[in-house]
Amino acid sequence: MTRRTKKIVLLAVATWMAAVLGVQNNSLGAKEQSVAKAKPLQPQGLDSSGIYTLKRFDPSLTASGVKFAIVCRSITYIDGEPQNDYKPNINHNCFAKKRLIFHDDGELPAGISPHSTATCSILLGEDPNAFNPELGQFYFQAVAPQATADVYEFWQFLSDNVFGQVPPDANIVTAGVGSQFEDWWTRGIESLAEHYGLIVVAGIGNGLDARDPILYPAASANVIGVGVVDSVNTDKLATALTHFALAYPEHSSFGPTEDGRCKPDIVAAGNLLTADSNNPNRYEASGNWSSFSTPVVAGTIGLLVQKAKEDPNLALAVSPDGGNCVIKAILLNSATKLPYWHKGRIGIEDDHYVPMDYIQGAGMLNAWQAYRNLIAGPGKPNDAASEGWDLNNLEKEQTIGNSYKINLTEPNNKMITATLAWNRHYKSVYPFEPIPDRDNNLLLELWAVDINDPNNDYLLDYSDSNVDNIEHIYHMADANYTNYEIVVSYSGLKEPNQIHSDESYALAWNVSKSPTSDDNILWYDLNADGIVDQQDFTILLDNWLTSIKEPERYFLGDINADGLFDANDFQVLLNHKNQQADWYQQ
Repeated sequence: MTRRTKKIVLLAVATWMAAVLGVQNNSLGAKEQSVAKAKPLQPQGLDSSGIYTLKRFDPSLTASGVKFAIVCRSITYIDGEPQNDYKPNINHNCFAKKRLIFHDDGELPAGISPHSTATCSILLGEDPNAFNPELGQFYFQAVAPQATADVYEFWQFLSDNVFGQVPPDANIVTAGVGSQFEDWWTRGIESLAEHYGLIVVAGIGNGLDARDPILYPAASANVIGVGVVDSVNTDKLATALTHFALAYPEHSSFGPTEDGRCKPDIVAAGNLLTADSNNPNRYEASGNWSSFSTPVVAGTIGLLVQKAKEDPNLALAVSPDGGNCVIKAILLNSATKLPYWHKGRIGIEDDHYVPMDYIQGAGMLNAWQAYRNLIAGPGKPNDAASEGWDLNNLEKEQTIGNSYKINLTEPNNKMITATLAWNRHYKSVYPFEPIPDRDNNLLLELWAVDINDPNNDYLLDYSDSNVDNIEHIYHMADANYTNYEIVVSYSGLKEPNQIHSDESYALAWNVSKSPTSDDNILWYDLNADGIVDQQDFTILLDNWLTSIKEPERYFLGDINADGLFDANDFQVLLNHKNQQADWYQQ
């Protein structure tokens, strides 16, 4: 560890020089902005998650005033030692005028990483004069183009920050690195998240084809784990960068974790146009990998953090005492359910003990809806609007829950979504062991309420996992009821000898229109090539046969969403034979 020990004096001098020499205005001039508006935007995958929609609504959202800690793994290791080739190529056009400070042990010249170049371009890049031979000219604008960032070599981050529990000078930590095993450093990251309200975002892994299990720290309880949504299956670059399908087990790692928790938490588009590390003028498609969906989610969080920092009414969302849970709850609560979303494994009943889907998590990132959920503002028990969030706590001797009462003037065809998040607890010294006696299991309930006759109240839905630190409800309102209560309480309150401790939690909720009859072609176009044909029947048959042999595997096949994987699904597929997507071209 001697090479990885922090060199305080050198780092202080380097930081001072960077601050003196490197601070520049990274915003585009008015003329450049005007020219850029006439060009198509890239990466187009950001639009699939509502990011460009959000920016059109509020052009000031650029992540200005937000700082990232970007953790990058060296590409080359010799005898287990990193060779410091972890940096993005800052000579690429999209990094012009960007303020990046680098952290490594300084004993070897820092080298360039194609992986870091691509991920950092998605998060921070901006180039109003970008060009690709197949796409022509375009305006390249990342999710958080005016954010600043410290870029850490992985082991340097562990020695500088994780081992000594020194939180980085950043609002958000994002990492495209991982291990299939929980370790002292993954628990150390969880401890930082718990004790400092640090928001940590990491890629979940690249699925069965890459032989990736779910990876830590993305699989960690206090970290936001991100899966990847594939682009559609086409040879046309413009189409592949614009249209997206589903998260597939082949390319996106899926839960449950070894201890039974749901992961990932959320999914986002991964095949994006990114900076080429070998050519400062070149951009190329990244491919469907969770490393590239991760900065999409992290950047979106940056936009939310900017808004929360600028509005005193939203300050609790970035509180060091649980703000990471607020952002997590809002992000998951606003996610879009893609075809095949269901809690846990396929089953007839809603699974009350598994809060999310094992491959989609809460669904696909929806930046626009997350922003709306955030600016709806904080609510309190007994005083809640139909959309909002809260950072609150349960006291160990509390025998009833905190109840959030909402009213729907028109409950017909409305969906009520509620998401509860809290931190698991860890010791703050190496090796950062968990503290199970300090952990609590919380219960999330949704009640339909008759204010004129309490005897007519009934429990509409509940989420009560005994292993997750997330609870999630997505349920249709009862057209006969206009009043509802979302209740947060300790799980097992009525059971004898239950011991609880004080617990801080975040809750987010909203009301939306119920999905109409869903004729999304992705229910039937199982290979996402734009047409329902014999290949899709073959895939469905293979999935069906494998599900009989390996019932614990995650499969796409319950086309009619009746909780069963059976011959009826083949009939539904047959009914949609030859259906084509609007982007399909032979």
